[in-house]
Amino acid sequence: MMKILVRSFKMKKNNKLSAIICAILAAVFYALNTPFSKVLLKNISPTFMAAFLYLGAGIGVGIMYLFQYKKEDSSMRLSREDLPYTILMVLLDVIAPILLMIGISIGSSANASLLGNFEIVATSIIALVFFKEAVSKNLWIAIAFITVSSIILSFEGEGAFKFSYGSLFVILATLSWGLENNCTRKISNKSSYEIVTIKGICSGLSSLIISFIIREQLPEFRYIAYALLLGYVAYGLSIFLYVRSQRDLGAAKTSAYYAIAPFVGTFLCFLINGEALSASYFIGLIFMIVGTVFVVMDTCLIKHTHLHTHTIRHTHDGSTHTHVFTHEHEHKHFLDDDGRSHNAFLSSEEHMRLHKNNL
Repeated sequence: MMKILVRSFKMKKNNKLSAIICAILAAVFYALNTPFSKVLLKNISPTFMAAFLYLGAGIGVGIMYLFQYKKEDSSMRLSREDLPYTILMVLLDVIAPILLMIGISIGSSANASLLGNFEIVATSIIALVFFKEAVSKNLWIAIAFITVSSIILSFEGEGAFKFSYGSLFVILATLSWGLENNCTRKISNKSSYEIVTIKGICSGLSSLIISFIIREQLPEFRYIAYALLLGYVAYGLSIFLYVRSQRDLGAAKTSAYYAIAPFVGTFLCFLINGEALSASYFIGLIFMIVGTVFVVMDTCLIKHTHLHTHTIRHTHDGSTHTHVFTHEHEHKHFLDDDGRSHNAFLSSEEHMRLHKNNL
């Protein structure tokens, strides 16, 4: 399976489309976390669960890295120049889960679930304000629809959204993860294996230390093994694909695609945990589809303005005249990295008609 995934990353053609697929797969893998964690949490305490999930990610991808290390170009490895973003990424990956745990402990889980979806908005706004990453009109529309969709999905009844100090800590956690996403974006052109290994092991060990400090009970080994395996898939492979996607899409667009995770997770909860799909799920699904369409349009649809100059020579009354006509026109096409779709348009009947209409 991983050979197929890795090969897809090496595709030189349709890099944008590959990045979109990576972002969607990242969301799907992460969505596995909710239903299976719910089952495991019956036998594992929350902090230990977080530790094993992150350790599973770091160890699993770390083992993959051992087989790729010699094949990998040395320029892909993190360097001294990447150290500031790497350190900040690790610190934020430690801080964010702690803030979230505090928020859940002194607030309601309904608030935490709802406010956690604002990581998408936090990532995009931070990408715009601090990292000067362009956020287009289409992407803002997409973010709006996806945010509304996430809110609809998170509401479970009256009073589900009630601001409290717990909510404040959850908001701070989403802001931390939003900043962490942008820090990861800054080093996303480096080895995804190395990035995920560092993120997983550092975050996992931090949560493990916290678990022992607060004296949570160590679960049975078989449940630890299940949690590590879930962490490898839901966190390790998910983050791995997320980082790869950021290379071509950027932090804001990748986060927008990643927003399908709550819907996939809810559907899996229906299948695995027997939870019923509410009317709000299907209403939110409509908003999610509309938002995703805008993201795809923003990512794949490219607008061009062409300037053309035509020279016409003709002879009459014994003299030759030269006329020069200059005009421009605009067209859109789906991005194709090898340029074939663009070249095909230039020779198409549609392009010829544009010339005739402007002459």
